[in-house]
Amino acid sequence: METQSTTGALSIEKATNLVKQTYDAFLRGDIDGLLEFYTDDIDWEVYGPSSLPIAGSYKGKDGVRSFFGKVNELLEPEKFEVQDYVAQGNTVAAMGAYTWTSKVTSRVFDAHFVHVVTIRDGLICKFREYTDTAAGVEAMVD
Repeated sequence: METQSTTGALSIEKATNLVKQTYDAFLRGDIDGLLEFYTDDIDWEVYGPSSLPIAGSYKGKDGVRSFFGKVNELLEPEKFEVQDYVAQGNTVAAMGAYTWTSKVTSRVFDAHFVHVVTIRDGLICKFREYTDTAAGVEAMVD
């Protein structure tokens, strides 16, 4: 199988494997390694209300590092599972579930998520997270 189409996009298999590698780095706690998979101008968005401490728009690798700093400061991971991937063109969606414990309130929350990433020139240039933000707010906000 070719690794690139005539338009320069990665094959579906290569694009999916790229995204899988980001989760592997995240689960190892290797944020520096994770950042290697992103473009310098990565556009990272976690949708949610302003009452959700990690919601917002993060720009560039420094922004993504800031996001993971907030996550580390506020949340303790209990479970993180990607259950399925769907890829088309330069977009890969990862669907899964996670469980976190708030370090602020000690409350636990479970949620399903969809992460949608866009790939440009073999690197991830856009990340979007869709999840149950109400569960996050209820667990993290005192």
